Amino acid sequence: MLYAALLTIVDEEINMKVRPAHLRYIDELFQQGKVVMAGPFTDQKGGMVIYRAHSYEEAKKMAEQDPVVVERARTLELREWNPLSFPLS
Repeated sequence: MLYAALLTIVDEEINMKVRPAHLRYIDELFQQGKVVMAGPFTDQKGGMVIYRAHSYEEAKKMAEQDPVVVERARTLELREWNPLSFPLS
C-alpha cells in the first residue's frame, strides 16, 4: 500500500538545519524500496513523501522518524493513497 506524507514547514530555521539529515533519511528509505518518490512543493512551504508500507502503522513509524518531523520543523499529515492508473494513448 502507498501512503502520502504531507510535510508542511512550520519552522524555517530548524528546517534548513535538519534538511540534509531529512534528505539522507529519505534516500536511505528510497534505496530500501520504502519510499516511492518525494519532493518539495513549488510554493516552498513543504513537500510530500510517498511511502510503500504494509500498514498505516508502518508508514506512520517511518514518517515520524523523519528528522524534519522529529525536530518539529514540519508538521506531518499522513494518508493512505490510492493512485489512479490511466491507459497511455
